[in-house]
Amino acid sequence: MLFVLSPAKNLNEKDTAPVHEYTLPELLAEAENLMAELRSLAPQDLAALMHVSDKIALLNAERNAAWHTPFTPDNAKQAVFMFNGDVYEGLAAQTLDSDGIRYLQNCVRLLSGLYGVLRPLDLMQPYRLEMGTPFANTRGKNLYEYWDGLITDTLNAALAQSGSDTLINLASREYFKAVRPEKLNARLITPVFKDEKNGKYKIISFYAKRARGLMVRYAADHRVARPEELKNFDYEGYRFNPAASSENEWVFLRAEQHG
Repeated sequence: MLFVLSPAKNLNEKDTAPVHEYTLPELLAEAENLMAELRSLAPQDLAALMHVSDKIALLNAERNAAWHTPFTPDNAKQAVFMFNGDVYEGLAAQTLDSDGIRYLQNCVRLLSGLYGVLRPLDLMQPYRLEMGTPFANTRGKNLYEYWDGLITDTLNAALAQSGSDTLINLASREYFKAVRPEKLNARLITPVFKDEKNGKYKIISFYAKRARGLMVRYAADHRVARPEELKNFDYEGYRFNPAASSENEWVFLRAEQHG
């Protein structure tokens, strides 16, 4: 079983990673080629392309200028500890024991606009390049065309290496669009997290993102080996609802949160 997650815009560059082990991104050469193209954009170009403030555009122009290989623990950080959004707060990898970290490394992949696919312990340098960014490049008009089948091939290799036949999609629509489900050598299961609000259940973005991280944390804590075991996921009040679910879309509901 292999989980896929989206990355996060927010990065934690200041805290030291709690583990020394690291790997290098499998598609680092592809990332290097992409960064060479991205580096040609001035801050005002980045602001227009990414729809961000001048301050954020300048920060990322500086990141792009500083980005270089080879990656080492001195100039880069393991991805699962660098990303710092809602998903990663739910996952809280920094509080896992060594067996839990090993589980993540074997069973989780992080999709990325710059790096394609990252393992949790892959070193990365700071960047901002969301998968949906319409960045024209030598391979096409956007990042989906840049990565084309490479992301799917990399996931298939990970599935084969771990002997897995199921992919658990916990990525956002924007990121999973970079995967070709019809070419995956796996059953695809997509968990959906809905929260009660005013008597109705709906997807609330902040809660749903956190729940994706919580599910991976649950899997790591319980060393989940079979997809069906994920139906027991109950962190922070979520419960699997068979009536709302289908064969490949598993719905987890949570009662309204107060306070």
